Amino acid sequence: MTAGPDAAARLPLPPVLMYHSISPSAEPDPHLLRVHPDRLGRHLRLLRSLGLRGVSLSELVRAADRGAARGLVGLTFDDGYADFLEHAVPVLRRHGMTGTVYAVAGRLGGANDWDTGPRFDLLDADGLRAVAAAGQEVGSHTMTHARLAGAGAAVLAAEVGGSREVLEDVLQAEVASFCYPYGSFDAAAADAVRAAGYDNACVTGDYLPGDRFTLPRSYVGPRDTRAHVLARLVRHRARLGLAARAADRARADAPAEGAAVLPGAVGGDR
Repeated sequence: MTAGPDAAARLPLPPVLMYHSISPSAEPDPHLLRVHPDRLGRHLRLLRSLGLRGVSLSELVRAADRGAARGLVGLTFDDGYADFLEHAVPVLRRHGMTGTVYAVAGRLGGANDWDTGPRFDLLDADGLRAVAAAGQEVGSHTMTHARLAGAGAAVLAAEVGGSREVLEDVLQAEVASFCYPYGSFDAAAADAVRAAGYDNACVTGDYLPGDRFTLPRSYVGPRDTRAHVLARLVRHRARLGLAARAADRARADAPAEGAAVLPGAVGGDR
């Protein structure tokens, strides 16, 4: 699906949770990327107890387009770690949920060499195909896990458009979703994502408002309990409410279409 002319409009989505590695490993994890599969399961049980269902980002956006996103929560997994297939997919399937895994297209089958410290294996091409066959979404996380804010046109074309081409060649299917590494983006990066044909993109912070190509998310780490996840859901809902009320006030304060504006009412005295 290609973004339509209203793609840049504000898209007040339900919460989107941001995970990274899902693994039972007890190896050092200084960047707090690894969530135990049992902990992920507890988080998903919390969602179910609240009457919520976790879905991929593109499914969430499509539901929002139809006005049918109530009761949904986005589930995303950054970097494309190999443990997603082994440990996350079974948990998601057990709970009847889906998610989006964001793969670094130029590092398939490699490791997270953009980080200092421990190396985590990344999904290879066969792994990505298995993820897609299991009903999960594969999105792009650039070619090299690059910071995109301030990048020139050639770098943006390679990292954003090039990564989509690689992943679509691997999957023989459309790649609709993009994720900015480190949450690093600017207007040029968002424009590049749109121009490359993606339908949606997400950042790494939970802020409002976000548009279709800068959708907010809430980080979930290895120490987060169900109470922490619940707090993030509540906080996001509160921010949505505040944003909606602010928009209502702005509309109420705006002069009606065609209404006369008194001299001096705009811009003050000259």
